[in-house]
Amino acid sequence: MSALFQPFKLKDITLRNRIAVPPMCMYSADDGLINDWHHVHLASLARGGAGLVIVEATAVAPEGRITPGCAGIWNDDLAQAFVPVVKAIKAAGAVPGIQIGHAGRKASANRPWEGDDHIAEDDSRGWQTIAPSALAFGANLPKVPRAMTRDDIARVRHDFAAAARRAREAGFEWLELHFAHGYLGQSFFSSHSNQRDDEYGGSFDNRSRFLLETLAAVRAEWPEHLPLTARFGVLEFDGRDEQTLSESIELTRRFRQGGLDMLSVSIGFSTPDANIPWAPAFMGPIAKRVREEADIPVASAWGFGTPALAEQAVSDGQLDLVMVGKAHLADPHWSYYAARELGIERPSWTLPAPYAHWLERY
Repeated sequence: MSALFQPFKLKDITLRNRIAVPPMCMYSADDGLINDWHHVHLASLARGGAGLVIVEATAVAPEGRITPGCAGIWNDDLAQAFVPVVKAIKAAGAVPGIQIGHAGRKASANRPWEGDDHIAEDDSRGWQTIAPSALAFGANLPKVPRAMTRDDIARVRHDFAAAARRAREAGFEWLELHFAHGYLGQSFFSSHSNQRDDEYGGSFDNRSRFLLETLAAVRAEWPEHLPLTARFGVLEFDGRDEQTLSESIELTRRFRQGGLDMLSVSIGFSTPDANIPWAPAFMGPIAKRVREEADIPVASAWGFGTPALAEQAVSDGQLDLVMVGKAHLADPHWSYYAARELGIERPSWTLPAPYAHWLERY
C-alpha cells in the first residue's frame, strides 16, 4: 500500500486516502447562489476517488466575493442550496468540505475570462471594497479600499461565525478558513497591506489579532468533533522570506492553541511584485517545516498533480494531505489513474463500486 492511499483520520472524520480536491473558484454563481453547474462539477470530482472535496471559496458577506459570480453563504437560502451538493459528495464516498472567506481589497473584480481586473467605478455590478488599510493591491487591481473600522471588523468576524454555523447546518464535515492569497485575513497579517496604528496593526501580535479572533468566533460555532482547518500564506517571496516564515510558524502555533486542526500551507500573494519560484511540488519542504515546527498536520497544493510527486510528499513526511486541483479538472478520476501508476493491485477499489465492477469484470 502506498502512503498516498493510506486513510487519514482527523477528529471524527476519516478520509479514504490522502488525496484532496482543493477549493477552485468557478465564478458561476448568481448573487452568491450556486446552481446545477456546481452540483455536476463537485459530484464528478467526488466520484473520482479523492478522499476530500472542498467547495470553492464561499463568501461570508456580499462584499466579500471576489467577483459577482462567486458563491456565498451569507444567508440561509444560500446555505440550503449546498445541501444537495453535500449529499452528492458523500454519496460518492468523499468527505464534503467548504472554504469560507472574504476577498477584502481584491473583491469587486471581473471574472478571469472577462478581464480579471477590478470592475470599473461606473459599472453597477461593482461595490466598495474594504481592507485593514486604504491601500490598493495594485497592478490589475487598482481600486483603493475603505479602511475598516472596529465595527467593520466585529461585523466581519460575526459573518465568519454565522457562515460556519450555516455550513454545519448544510451538512459539511470539513471547514476551511481562507486566510491566504492576499484576501482579507492575509491582508491583516501582511505589512504590505496593513498599516494600521491601532490594536490591529503594527506589531506581530496586532497583525495576528483579526485572524485569531475570527478563528475563535468560528471555533465557537463549528462542532468540536469535525475538522476545522485554514489555508494560510506562510511566505510572500518578497525578499523577507525567513522573517515572514518564522512569524507564520509562530502564528500557526497560536492557531493550533486556538483550536485549529490542520493548516493548508500556501502563498501570501499580498503584492503583485512577488518573485515566486514556481516549480513542481516546490511548497513541499516549506510545508514540512511548518508541520514539524508548529506541530500541526499540513496540506498543500501547487504542483503535486503527478502521482509520483504526490506519493513522495506524503511518504517523506512533507504533507499529510495532497491538494490536487487542476489535474482533477482535467481528469476527475485522477485518483484511480494515480493508483494504477503507483502499481497498486486492483486500483479500481479507489472508485465507487459500480465503476469498479465494470472495470474489473470486462
